[in-house]
Amino acid sequence: MPGELKVIQPQGSGSGDACTYMWACAICDENETCQKDKEGHSRWLVGKRMERIHHKVLVMSNKGGVGKSTVTTNLAVSLALKGYEVGICDMDIHGPNIPKMVGAEGQKLKVSTSGGIIPYQTYNLKIASMSFLLQNPDDPIIWRDAYKYEFINQLLGGVEWQDLDFLLVDLPPGTGNESVTTIDLIGNVSGCVIVTTPQEVALLDSRKSVTFAKDSEIPIIGIVENMSGLDCPHCHQHIEVFKKGGGEASAMDMGVPFLGRIPLDPDVVTQCDAGEPFAMFYSDTPTAESYHQIANKVDQFCKKSGSLLKIGPKSKH
Repeated sequence: MPGELKVIQPQGSGSGDACTYMWACAICDENETCQKDKEGHSRWLVGKRMERIHHKVLVMSNKGGVGKSTVTTNLAVSLALKGYEVGICDMDIHGPNIPKMVGAEGQKLKVSTSGGIIPYQTYNLKIASMSFLLQNPDDPIIWRDAYKYEFINQLLGGVEWQDLDFLLVDLPPGTGNESVTTIDLIGNVSGCVIVTTPQEVALLDSRKSVTFAKDSEIPIIGIVENMSGLDCPHCHQHIEVFKKGGGEASAMDMGVPFLGRIPLDPDVVTQCDAGEPFAMFYSDTPTAESYHQIANKVDQFCKKSGSLLKIGPKSKH
């Protein structure tokens, strides 16, 4: 291994048997011959990375197609506009769309001299995604759970996130192995945002996400109702494409906070396809204001669970 690496001894390890290299096993040149406890090293490494991040927020849904990645991207931008240091961990292994939404599709991540993976930086965000590691973005991910575990380890522990106020983790739809493993590895999750749409099928699935979060002892920041009505750009009348208000009713019924509605806005789709986050380029529109208000509620929730004393926003430095 490189001689210039500063080895950090894990707390409580005095036997010398524990690996203390600050990079993931998957990119270590001793991986094939190493006889040390790889799972223990991975957990230690994730812990070292995560202890420099003040708030870890999961964005989840139990159903695909509700705009979870779009919400994640725009909430991250809104928080960055407030002056916070923000990262996005795109944990949706089978559908990693975050890079496309920030104009980073086709980019590759680099490895630093100290062995860590350098996250892609754009729009004042640090981003890591499965998409950055694929040779061909059209290739499907056909992996067994054991291999997914290694990748999740690599995204959380192998990436040099450095000091962040917020890390938003875009989980895949459902309550499967990826979500369970991510929660287990992070350990101290600040809270989760559950994204749904107004139609009944999505609402039924959002209730499962609430139950999953409660069973996993994850604080629930609240439910977001995405694609909530459309203001016609021609006649300016409000059209309830997927109904309206179901997310709020579901939140009330399940006893969790309702964070707000985000309208179905064609410009959001256009901006996502162009790789320009809507909340930044259309910041003064009513739709962007919805993202900003929800981001404010996420911020307020996290402040209650732990003050931002160490690495507050740049404006407070």
